Amino acid sequence: MSNLFDLHGRIALVTGASRGLGRRFALTLARAGADLVVTARAAASLDGVVAEIRAMGRQATALALEVREEASIRSMAAAAGKVDILVNNAGCNIRKPALDLTWEEWNTVVDTNLRGAFFVAKAIAAGMVARRYGRIVNIGSLTCVFGYAGVAPYCASRGGIRQLTMSLADDWGRHGVTVNCLAPGWFESDQTAALFRDPDWLAYLTDRLPLKRPGELHELDGALLFLASDASSYVTGQTLLVDGGMSTGATRASASARPTAQEDRP
Repeated sequence: MSNLFDLHGRIALVTGASRGLGRRFALTLARAGADLVVTARAAASLDGVVAEIRAMGRQATALALEVREEASIRSMAAAAGKVDILVNNAGCNIRKPALDLTWEEWNTVVDTNLRGAFFVAKAIAAGMVARRYGRIVNIGSLTCVFGYAGVAPYCASRGGIRQLTMSLADDWGRHGVTVNCLAPGWFESDQTAALFRDPDWLAYLTDRLPLKRPGELHELDGALLFLASDASSYVTGQTLLVDGGMSTGATRASASARPTAQEDRP
């Protein structure tokens, strides 16, 4: 049997690839054999990841993309040409109590994370539909299924990504295009670095995780390759949580709060 995770001959596009998770995703796909198109708001910020991809013997093209501007999306898609795999990663967050959020801050987060993801997917999927093959991986987060105080627009946008994934999967499945959502839990990245420097918060987080530790970036590689490759050819419309079990909610009740054997009887 051929390697279902082999991406040789495939072209992958990763948005927001200059740093953090996007950079990791681009390098993971390149190691699996894909050639890459990588985007960021400033193309020059991609020089490092492009050099790393080319050092693996893979092709890499850097393109500027502002996902909040439709003209920029159209221009990027035209320049990218044929794309087999789209990793819709570009995103942002503003941490602020809900009562303090401004109209502009809400729009910045939701327009980047949700509207931008849709119009990038639309632009790239047109070619996929015509060729009757495509893998779209929308990057969500634990907030696809959880709500947290202080990040209302982020939670709204990530919940929307989950619903958008299911809608697009139904829309494009007949054309050979799968659409899934990869939803990481707590991983240290540029967006979360400040939180990880707080020992009290880190201890609180660790206690709530069934695996009793945050994730390490390499632990996203397998899930990404699964959704981007032929290994997931009959999987679409799904949200794959890679979260150390946090979404089970299993560690939220303390031992003292659990029912006794008598109380637990039906």
